[in-house]
Amino acid sequence: MAFLAVLVKRLVSIIPVMIGISLVSFLLVHLSPGDPARLLLGDRASEEAVAQLRDQLGLNDGLAEQYFTYLGNLLMGDLGYSLRFQKPVIGLIWQFLPPTLFLVGYVMAISIPLTLMLAVLAARNHGRWIDQVIRFGAVAGMTFPVFWLALMMSRYFGVELGWFPVSGYGEGFVGHLRHLFLPAVSTALWLVPLLLRSLRATLIQEMEADYVIAGRSKGLPEGVNFVRHVLMNSLIPTLNLLGVMLAYLIGGAVVVEIVYAVPGIGTLMVTSVLGRDFSVIQGLTIVYALLTVSITLLVDVLSSLIDPRVKL
Repeated sequence: MAFLAVLVKRLVSIIPVMIGISLVSFLLVHLSPGDPARLLLGDRASEEAVAQLRDQLGLNDGLAEQYFTYLGNLLMGDLGYSLRFQKPVIGLIWQFLPPTLFLVGYVMAISIPLTLMLAVLAARNHGRWIDQVIRFGAVAGMTFPVFWLALMMSRYFGVELGWFPVSGYGEGFVGHLRHLFLPAVSTALWLVPLLLRSLRATLIQEMEADYVIAGRSKGLPEGVNFVRHVLMNSLIPTLNLLGVMLAYLIGGAVVVEIVYAVPGIGTLMVTSVLGRDFSVIQGLTIVYALLTVSITLLVDVLSSLIDPRVKL
């Protein structure tokens, strides 16, 4: 019951955070230089057309009245209307969100097992040649920008060898796996070194802890001792880093999505910024923020479940 009470309290605390983010995104759009209606219609639009659009968007109302109208619509699930795409923003985001979520899940499915395997292998062989090779690979992997990895993999495995598609999302689950393989692998090659260095260092530190040495001296099997005491206690710092990286991937997938022409929300954000579609920009900002705080809460819950000493 105490856990549920704290969880509810954390969920309630998300509300003022989201209200603050909605206010900031609203002000950034409405206080930016230029007339939003004029920016949407272009310099060649007539004054009558601009005035009509201003009235349609409620821009003639006071700033406070505009925000409370916007906030009320948000609470009703209305993120506005896209003039560029001629459809509600919420429907537009639902259309572009699945490819991004599939890509992020794909990256996690590759990164987590690979990180665990390499980190455990390096820690169990600390100081030996295999540890040195893994450390060198991790450092080398961190030096390559994700866009460079994406371009090189697209050129070699997609264009020259023709093994995988270099653009699109595909049809059906198998089609998604095939089309997003190169984007997922190129992103995972950037993510794994970051997670690997963190987990390896924590594993080595835990292996020298007193309770691990005590378990070993009592005759506890090495594998059991490692999994129960070393690995489980090492997961929390890496889990926190993974949560940060996951939130970054959702918002930062734009680079890979652009390179591989994946119709995700990163591509939608770039298109909306270039097309000055302010309703979509605000809507995506709210969705990004909601996903980020949700991931943060999920990581905290998982950390407390792994180690009850970690408080929500």
